[in-house]
Amino acid sequence: MSERVPAPGDLALIEALVNTLDIEAGADELDTEDGRARFGLTQGEAEAARELRESLRATLLAHAGHPAHRATTPLGELLSRAPLLVAIDADDGSAHIKPADTSAAEDPLLSRVASAIARSLAEGTWPRLKACEAPTCHWAYYDRSPAGRGRWCSMAVCGARAKMRRYRSK
Repeated sequence: MSERVPAPGDLALIEALVNTLDIEAGADELDTEDGRARFGLTQGEAEAARELRESLRATLLAHAGHPAHRATTPLGELLSRAPLLVAIDADDGSAHIKPADTSAAEDPLLSRVASAIARSLAEGTWPRLKACEAPTCHWAYYDRSPAGRGRWCSMAVCGARAKMRRYRSK
């Protein structure tokens, strides 16, 4: 759908997960074995991944100033199931984020998403991951515009459609 460059760093995981659903076509990659394999999911884990995906989408819509597309479990509630801690390597002093307890391993995708969000918060990139305002799209994209006010995943597709609708309505 989008000609945009993928989101930087760990945000690429979140962008890819949100974009597993093509709303316009009605195709869900998590319905396929290959789509689930991209995220290390079994068929039994797909429903939890869909819940996470839609909570992420609602949050990304909020980043862009748009209302939620539907009722979802709040992202904060899902992330509370995967608490993180900062671990320091005693040998070289390097720091990394890891799950706070081993029970988080029950949902490794949730732990990876929580870690990605934490790292992107530290880098200041989290608020620029957004969802397209077009109701038939809601594709995730990284807003690289100087002012951080991007509204569509693609000016060539969703942006052009919105501008054409606005022009025709006049």
